[in-house]
Amino acid sequence: MTEQSRAAAKARKRIKTDQPHTARIWNYWLGGKDNYEVDQAAGDHIRTLHPGIGDYALADRLFLGRAVTYLVEERGIRQFLDIGTGLPTADNTHEVAQRIAPESRIVYVDNDPIVLAHAEALLTSTPEGRTDYLDEDLRNVDAILELASRTLDFDQPIALMLLGVIIFIDDDNEAYALVRHLLERLPAGSYLVLSHTVTREDMPDVDAAVRFWNEHGTPKLTQRTPEDVARFFDGLELLEPGVVSCNRWRAPNADTDESPEVAMFAGVGYKP
Repeated sequence: MTEQSRAAAKARKRIKTDQPHTARIWNYWLGGKDNYEVDQAAGDHIRTLHPGIGDYALADRLFLGRAVTYLVEERGIRQFLDIGTGLPTADNTHEVAQRIAPESRIVYVDNDPIVLAHAEALLTSTPEGRTDYLDEDLRNVDAILELASRTLDFDQPIALMLLGVIIFIDDDNEAYALVRHLLERLPAGSYLVLSHTVTREDMPDVDAAVRFWNEHGTPKLTQRTPEDVARFFDGLELLEPGVVSCNRWRAPNADTDESPEVAMFAGVGYKP
């Protein structure tokens, strides 16, 4: 048994199946099988409060695919640090990147025993490239960067992926400081790819769904306004179309698409 397999076996013993969990509900909404009845019940109830909320998972996943594809094809990025990985599904970061550039290197980071138990599914790679998984907390920036340097070359540009993970940092000052700390250690030419649940006056049902989740589920979620999400890109060159609903970011026919916005906003920024 490999070290990763032993860690996964230990992680499975720490998984609680009597309380709904964000990663498993997200997996349920994406049509995955790594969830339990308690997650399905919570996911269905959240949908009654906000019928479109299940679409966020798909919209965020499609945003990931478009962002990674753009960075690999148009910007020549070959390294990705994906923090807050979540449960493996279709078209994970390494699959998208290595399909285009087989030599791409990807480091996944998460501290959730559920994700760790499934991490071996992420540790596939083309012969030319490489993937790794770190069982670390987002707050342990220095440890993450030190361990990631075993796989990534920090003298070359890196895309920092923070999709739906900063929502678990409730203190604004800490959230912004963590992102700044990570970006400070990345070389010029790197990118930040970030998505975040938002609160907006014209989306009150989203607030109700989040309140239900924070009363019954784990971990707790923090919403921020679109303007607050844009602050994470301070000091970067924000790529067009800016911080927008993730189903609108460089999507096909985005200018003519009349589908409603989702309360998951996203953007991509360049570190000059």
